[in-house]
Amino acid sequence: MRVKTILCIAVMVGCVGLVLHFNKEGEEIVTEYLENPGDSFLPHAIQEGINMVDGAIHHTMKREIDVSKLPSSTELLSFSKRPEPESKKISRAAEVMEMSVYLIQKEVHQKYKRSTNSTDLLSLEVLNALATTSGCLPHVQPLTCSNSCFIQKYRLINGTCNNRNNPRWGSSNIALTRWLPPEYEDGYSQPKGWNPECLYRGFKLPLVRDITNKILRTSVQTNMTEDHLYSHILVEWGQYIDHDFAFTPQSISLAAFVGGVDCRSTCQNLNPCFPIKVHQSDPHFKINECITFYRSSPSCGTGHQEMPFETLNPRQQINAVTSFIDASTVYGSNAAQATKLRNHSSEEGLLLTNAKYKDGSYELLPFVDQVPSPCLQAPNATHSERVECFLAGEGRANEVLTLASMHTLWMREHNRLAKALHRMNSHWNSETLYQETRKIIGALHQIITMRDYIPKILGSQAFDQRLGKYHGYDEMLNPTLSNVFATAAFRFGHATISPRIQRLDENFKEHPKGLLAKPAKLQTSDQMMIEELTEKLFTLTSAAAMDLASLNLQRGRDHALPGYNDWREFCELERLETKANLRKAISDLDLVEKIMDLYGHPNNIDIWLGGLAEDFLPGARIGPLFACLIGKQMKTLREGDSQIIKKKGSLMLLSVYCEKVNAFIDVNKLCIFDEYIKTGTTS
Repeated sequence: MRVKTILCIAVMVGCVGLVLHFNKEGEEIVTEYLENPGDSFLPHAIQEGINMVDGAIHHTMKREIDVSKLPSSTELLSFSKRPEPESKKISRAAEVMEMSVYLIQKEVHQKYKRSTNSTDLLSLEVLNALATTSGCLPHVQPLTCSNSCFIQKYRLINGTCNNRNNPRWGSSNIALTRWLPPEYEDGYSQPKGWNPECLYRGFKLPLVRDITNKILRTSVQTNMTEDHLYSHILVEWGQYIDHDFAFTPQSISLAAFVGGVDCRSTCQNLNPCFPIKVHQSDPHFKINECITFYRSSPSCGTGHQEMPFETLNPRQQINAVTSFIDASTVYGSNAAQATKLRNHSSEEGLLLTNAKYKDGSYELLPFVDQVPSPCLQAPNATHSERVECFLAGEGRANEVLTLASMHTLWMREHNRLAKALHRMNSHWNSETLYQETRKIIGALHQIITMRDYIPKILGSQAFDQRLGKYHGYDEMLNPTLSNVFATAAFRFGHATISPRIQRLDENFKEHPKGLLAKPAKLQTSDQMMIEELTEKLFTLTSAAAMDLASLNLQRGRDHALPGYNDWREFCELERLETKANLRKAISDLDLVEKIMDLYGHPNNIDIWLGGLAEDFLPGARIGPLFACLIGKQMKTLREGDSQIIKKKGSLMLLSVYCEKVNAFIDVNKLCIFDEYIKTGTTS
């Protein structure tokens, strides 16, 4: 992979070093000389790297939420971003490999008094020994797909073997794919902005918190503009379906690998700590304070099928869930998770429900069996009084009530359909009932997303241009989610979240229309993000909270996403190199001037902000850049999925059973499984 390097990088010529060859157990077997300066440092570096990473992980495991007090905003965010065990194993191996490279680079610099390009640091033999010893190699080796009837009929829960020639494409726990090469400051792993003195086109990158305060933050005192076409369910479906195909967990460690300092107690950049710096004049955060930020978990390899370690690849981020629209929010993205979600005492293929509580006669999600828990607790509550977090197919189900409601509805619908299928096909066993119901639920997720949601976001013109009609499965199309889509483009919806949602009516009764029929917030150039998100994210007290806008911007820099104009060029849109040119995409002069004052040059603009700031396309809720990126991704998800509903013969049962499921979105009404929710037209 080609790597774009920045001004700060010094690239030197390699020199002769000593290389040790290893067998598959990592034991030394041969010694010889090769022209790679870092080879001789591998044995010591790999052992020290393992010790550092495992020591930091041990610190994290000891750190538990104190149930005697309310959890902090950082703890709440960490809970929702924690990796599953399988993701942890892969990320630990990737961190060990990266830390070993860091230590080797340090030794080379000290010995030869010069820096070395990471791609020239190690010979191929030593690189593969490092991959083996770190534990990375098993996670990137080619898979062999079974010819069983099960795989031909049903999706594997982890998404593998959807494409038999490229079995890992679209599966869980592989790297997000790159449509453009990353722009790490050292060419390998250091985020953009890691070195605050590094210049981009002659300018320092602005602090992300400054961007929030000067451009994105919208006061609650503002008369918020409502979207008169779409209700807030458009926002909720966007968040819900995003969780179906994208989850980049945060680092497996909450402490620095070098030195072991807790990330909450430092404002220094010490991997994986990448704190968000705050000016002393910040209106919300205290003097000299920074916002805790953990880097995303890395992945082994690049996610591509070719030999993964022909060269030392730059850091990639892991997607812990399947890329496909397959209702993994309901069923999970790995076998262990799927097993926990099933009711194994049922012969009807049901999902597990809450054994302690019900909503009248309706089932609720089961609780996570975890103590301590950050969900609703009273200090010093006994075990019998505890209300734990809900268990769903995706770990972020507890972030907001509306999201938990969506997960609950789909769990109920699975069980309703499974029971109906059992009545119609009494000879089917529990596994068949589960898998056939899962197939239908997955198809409904595809229908709602591709038919009802995406056209409203892109607008009909951009939808026809970027997706158009379905022409069949394309086995050459890689459906793996792209880094820029997950990290920037599909986060446009954060600007459409309303500050208030009516949960109860005037008699304090549950009011479903408050969740479903309230208008979404309409993003405008002077109303980007509500301050509930920029000042009060994940807070339960008056203490400083998190800032979602700054988190988004920092995440893009953590992932080293190229700048705004590079992505416009990728989309065959005009590069906008001057303030005057920016007006072609952003008509608000005041907004353009604020952007230029902060960034100095249009090429430096963070992709998330640049895409968000563009004027909407006709009938759309996004501008041309995000329409391109979202449209391209949706096309790969639709046509690169061998089990998409539109593929002829892929879902034979759908026509028989789908008519019994009322699931659709239109401009004024939402009816999702009207057995559970009764709503009328929007008033």
